[in-house]
Amino acid sequence: MKISENDSHPKVSRRWFLEQCGVGMGALALNQLLAQTGYAQSNPLAPKKPHFAPKAKNVIYLFMAGGPSHMEMFDYKPQLAKFDGTLPPPDLLKGYRAAFINPNSKLLGPKFKFAKYGQAGADISELLPYTAKIVDDLCIVKSMVTDAFNHAPGQLMMNTGSMIFGRPSFGAWSVYGLGSESQDLPAFVAFSTGSKGPSGGNSCWGSGFLPTVYQGVQFRNVGDPVLYLSNPRGVDETLQRDSLDTINKLNKMRLDVTGDPEIATRINSFETAFKMQKVAPDVTDISKEPKHILEMYGAEPGKPSFANTVLMARRLVEKGVRFVQIMHEAWDQHGSLVRDLTKNCKDTEQACAALVKDLKQRGMLEDTLVIWGGEFGRTPMVQGGDDGRDHHPNAFTMWLAGGGIKTEQVIGATDDLGFNVVEDRVHVHDLHATLLHLLGFDHEKLTYRFQGRDFRLTDVHGIVQKKLLA
Repeated sequence: MKISENDSHPKVSRRWFLEQCGVGMGALALNQLLAQTGYAQSNPLAPKKPHFAPKAKNVIYLFMAGGPSHMEMFDYKPQLAKFDGTLPPPDLLKGYRAAFINPNSKLLGPKFKFAKYGQAGADISELLPYTAKIVDDLCIVKSMVTDAFNHAPGQLMMNTGSMIFGRPSFGAWSVYGLGSESQDLPAFVAFSTGSKGPSGGNSCWGSGFLPTVYQGVQFRNVGDPVLYLSNPRGVDETLQRDSLDTINKLNKMRLDVTGDPEIATRINSFETAFKMQKVAPDVTDISKEPKHILEMYGAEPGKPSFANTVLMARRLVEKGVRFVQIMHEAWDQHGSLVRDLTKNCKDTEQACAALVKDLKQRGMLEDTLVIWGGEFGRTPMVQGGDDGRDHHPNAFTMWLAGGGIKTEQVIGATDDLGFNVVEDRVHVHDLHATLLHLLGFDHEKLTYRFQGRDFRLTDVHGIVQKKLLA
């Protein structure tokens, strides 16, 4: 700004006005960004109101990574048994692309017995005796389809709505939209319980281009839930608090200058870690549970297992954690189908059924959404001699419970060979749109601007499946 000796009013340059005024374009843009990401608040994870009243407030996602075989578990096909060992009809394979096998491989009949259970007469395999007892609390969707036929892109698709890396996970979107009800624990906790980590890696619970405050925090299955949770020798709580206050003060000074949301993430992470030191060891200590609850889950304190982790998930949700995801990478049966499926169900099925039962008896199932499923199904054609199946994106099964889901029903159907969906097709994008609806969001309006356009979990797709809603 310049003042002329001959003028009674100062001359204000346009550049000075845009750069320096509090109502300048730069400041307006920054304020809008901070408001959009939640950093205009003192706590970026403070609870937020969704678009409309939600049915579900919390989510427990039991992700069976690898692709469980729907034809051995939920989708009984007598015709597949009848034509076992024969070639599939040529017109069925037109345009079909398999991951590994020759599509002209022979058909393989189901390997386990089935019976009907519940009000809907759901077909349930002998592998799932505990699920059979809670079937009326489930909505079984037998008509899921996806775009991916390999593990990493399939897991990314199911968790982020895209087959490429870099997109926010469903859990991250949920926390971005709803915030957290717990100030002492992460809003989003992830576990990995299988023989190896998920093929999609940490991106399955990552925040993508959302600020990293919304990503999942991975907990361990035994010992301290997070490494370095205990203070080193010589560091007491007073020293730690003083050090943290000084670091946070410096970070806040820098945040005031730059408005960088990642600095706010760092501040929040430090504070959450400090509070977790007192809370996390207690909430993850399942030995505090009554004996009958441990037996119901099949949990054994001190011994890492899927059952222990599911029980921890219930305890975390009880303490206000918004989203818990358990990745169990074990379901990729290209061979040894009978042996490995039997083991997988023995390792996981009792705890999954117990979770639904436990949440219900505690009055928590009404607003806790439970999701079970993998990234795709398995082929009706054989792989690995006579005891394996390849990846199959055209049809697979998932089940849902609680959180506004309409139960006592089976949605959708596949053809006589379990190859294609023939009734009530539900694409991954449709599932995401429906899950966000249950959490109180219009999936088309829950967006984040990145690289010049508004992104959403469902991209430009997705139809809410009203048949799934109570």
